[in-house]
This record gives sequence, structure tokens and C-alpha cells, in this order.
Amino acid sequence: MLPRAYDLLSRVGARVRALREKKGLTQAALAKRSGVSLRFLADVERGAANASLLRLGELADALDVSLADLVSTAGPRRQAVVLVGVRGAGKSTVGRAVATRLGAPFFEVDELIEARAGMPLGTLFSEHGVERYRALEQAVVEELLGTGERVVLAPGGSMVVQSELWAHVRRKAQTVWLRARPESHLKRVEAQGDSRPTRGRADALAELRGLLLAREAAYAQADLTLDTDRLDRLETVWAVLGWLGERGGEG
Repeated sequence: MLPRAYDLLSRVGARVRALREKKGLTQAALAKRSGVSLRFLADVERGAANASLLRLGELADALDVSLADLVSTAGPRRQAVVLVGVRGAGKSTVGRAVATRLGAPFFEVDELIEARAGMPLGTLFSEHGVERYRALEQAVVEELLGTGERVVLAPGGSMVVQSELWAHVRRKAQTVWLRARPESHLKRVEAQGDSRPTRGRADALAELRGLLLAREAAYAQADLTLDTDRLDRLETVWAVLGWLGERGGEG
């Protein structure tokens, strides 16, 4: 599927989810009201279903909006862009490229945490515990988003487990989940020469599968989900920029 198609499907999915949540409906309730299957509705909201006009019309009726309103492709209004996903998702490479195209600064949240703590993350965790890391993470993220300016952020993969902070991020920024299979995440990290995910672990892949499963529901709350097993780095950048209404040439 071409990146432009991902742009449209992802925007429609985000629109359906926003309207459903505004009405206080669960996916199951909207599926029942509209007559579509729960699985189909979940795919629509993830931007993975190429729905017919008839099906979209049924969803629009169930949400009490016009079909035109449902498929409106007006660009997002929040300035900041936050890319989420576990290590190996491509947040840094995609984030830097998106920031360059937007003319906006790019920030690795963990690097800022290290600078503020005055020590590497490993030392921070061992000497002060995860609570100190979380406190610094929240302070850094809220500070960056508090300016209201256009920035691109790549936080640590576990940020989404802080439900209040993750909710704050979704209110203040456009959020993108860079999704991939566990095998892909592990392969990418190993290709970068990072042995931490497998060091001292009998079955690192099984652990990663469990971690992704535990966080999947939180990651899925992002405004846009992109399958990076199906899109290469440049296609992913185009998809993000197109969704933001900012994509120019292909260079």
C-alpha cells in the first residue's frame, strides 16, 4: 500500500476513534450500533481497513455525523509530534528525518534525562531507582510540550506505562506508534550493535513478545499507527509528514 493511502486510512481511523470516544462508546457498542463487526471496527481505527463507502456510511450514521465529516482529512492542529514504540522501532531515525522536514528540533528524551541527572541511565536506575527516572521523564516531557512550539520527541519505550503522563502527551501532541513484530525489533537492535536486549536473557524474544503484549493497548491509543514491517524508513517518514499535512517532494 502506498504511503498516501496510509495517510488517508490513518486519518479516517483516528477520526472514527475520536468521535466514538467523544460519545463515550466502546468499540463493541459502536460495532453493534453500526452493524459492522468488532474486528472490522478495530482495523478501521488502526488505519488498517480499506472500508467501502457503504461501511463508512454505516459508521457515520451510528456516530450521528455526515459521511463527509467522518472522512474529513483536515490536518492535526497540535504542534508537537511524539513517536512511541519499543527499542528498535525507528523512533530516532524517523524522528530526526521528520523534524528536519518540519524545520523543528528533535529530542531524545532519554538523552535529556541523562543530562539532567548528570549520569548515564544505567547508573541512574542502579543508584536512584525507576522512580527517579520516571520523575525526570515526566519533568522533561512536560517541559518540552509546555512551550506549545513544534518539536519532535522520541521518549523511552516505557513512557506509555505512565498512564497520566501518556494521557497528557496525547492531549498536547500528535502521537505516532511505530509498530513492528518482536522479531523485527530485536533484529534492528542487534544490527545497531546493542547487545543489551539479549544479554543475560535465556529467551529475549519471548520476553519482548510479553513486553509488547503488555503495552499494546497503551501504544494503540496513539493517533496514528504505522506498520514499519510494511513501510521502510523513508515511506514511514512520508506517511508521518503526509498525515501532518506537511509532505513535500520525495527527496
